[in-house]
Amino acid sequence: MPQMRPLTYFARQSALLCHCGLIIFIGIWQLLLSPHLHLSATVIALVWIAPLLLPLVGMVTAKPYTHAWANFILMFYFIHATTLITINEGERSLAAIELILVTLCFISNILFSRLRAKELGIKLKRLSQVEREERVRYNG
Repeated sequence: MPQMRPLTYFARQSALLCHCGLIIFIGIWQLLLSPHLHLSATVIALVWIAPLLLPLVGMVTAKPYTHAWANFILMFYFIHATTLITINEGERSLAAIELILVTLCFISNILFSRLRAKELGIKLKRLSQVEREERVRYNG
């Protein structure tokens, strides 16, 4: 496997740090800083943390595709943070921290997956090329 360039390595470390930071921050937020009044804080924390654990193994093993699809999961946290920032004054600062972590993780994931895919020679086809191939395959 080809060695990582310094920028690729930095993007990977940044993505891992932000992702793990988000896991820890969400746990602290839900368990200690602002636990739910009527539901178990532990259950709520686990529900919020579980989706972030799904891509963790692939991210630790530096798989570019895992970094790329992890961004789909991060979108839920992005929506959560932006919603709380706009409607909940009490948790606005916590949501701002979440938004910063999610944004940094998102950017780092994109940067790593693009750079590493280039280093490994992985090339995704353009959508127009995929459409042409499907048309040929299904129409004749």
